[in-house]
Amino acid sequence: MYRATNRLFILLLLLITAACSDPASAPENVNESLVGAGVETALQEPVAGAMASQEISGPVIVYSSRQEHLIKPLFDRFTEETGIEVQYQTGEDGPLIARLQAEGKQTFADVLYTVDAGNLWSAAEKGLLAPIRSVVLEKNIPSHLRDPQNRWFGLSVRARTIAYSTERVDPASLSTYEALADEQWRGRLCLRTSRKVYNMSLVATMIERLGKEATQEIVEGWVDNLATRVFSSDALLIEAIAAGQCDVGLVNTYYLGQLQSENPDIPVALFWANQQSSGVHVNISGAGVTQYAKNPLAAQRLLEWLSTEEPQTMFSALNLEYPANPAIEPVDLVASWGEFRQDSLNVEIAGRLQAEAVMLMDRADYR
Repeated sequence: MYRATNRLFILLLLLITAACSDPASAPENVNESLVGAGVETALQEPVAGAMASQEISGPVIVYSSRQEHLIKPLFDRFTEETGIEVQYQTGEDGPLIARLQAEGKQTFADVLYTVDAGNLWSAAEKGLLAPIRSVVLEKNIPSHLRDPQNRWFGLSVRARTIAYSTERVDPASLSTYEALADEQWRGRLCLRTSRKVYNMSLVATMIERLGKEATQEIVEGWVDNLATRVFSSDALLIEAIAAGQCDVGLVNTYYLGQLQSENPDIPVALFWANQQSSGVHVNISGAGVTQYAKNPLAAQRLLEWLSTEEPQTMFSALNLEYPANPAIEPVDLVASWGEFRQDSLNVEIAGRLQAEAVMLMDRADYR
């Protein structure tokens, strides 16, 4: 009887350990299509027994959905300035959040660093991020780009606006996201798939401002105006505009910047939407200190440092995004697109209304 009980205990222990270390064993309420995605690691074994204390000791461990070439230069510079080592693991948002949830108090992670406010909102609502009080972050990051409870903070801004053909479209004919549902754009509009979180976030913001009924009517108009199939990426969409497959589309600005870096003469430009009303829809990349961080003071120091001038400029240079800190100017290519007024709604709406946005787009047959 004792041996049987002992074997059962060992089996249960192995199962629990596997669940905490394998993103594929994440809880059922995590999107299964994301959990199955691969995870690349640059994470070394942290210092054994390192515990949260009032002193900064040991490395900061970051779980990040940002690609390594976009974060490693920042982390290396932070280490040079502070002497605090940063170790990191990269992967898709879903698996990383699932892993963090499965690991619970045993997690190695001190920081979750991801893209889209919807992902950060989801992690915070699962109890995975801790509220922090930071005078530095509250000063450097505008209130609409951070969690109202200070569980996460935007670190770079992604503007999603209208891209148009400079050969076939007079920019004077453009105005708002809503107007892309008008008859004049029939057969001329390109869209990225609704399954991409960037479009979910835009529609969520529209629901907040316009209501469900009006937003569904607009999205149905977009679908009626499609020139071709939806695209899997903004880059392909911009290339379709340049090739004459469509005349206008909705994109994150940095995708155009990446193509302009390769071909400055690409016949596509940006129009700043809704400047006379709500402002341009913006989203973020951002981060928060994890609920069970072993090194929370160093984690907070990393976030504070990332909100200051040098790393904010590096964000703009590395991926052609906008600094979240409004006191910092973007790099020249980004600045060349001109100034615009941002939507002032808190980006947490992207998470809070994401499920409603997905259902609305499904009803509008926007796939």
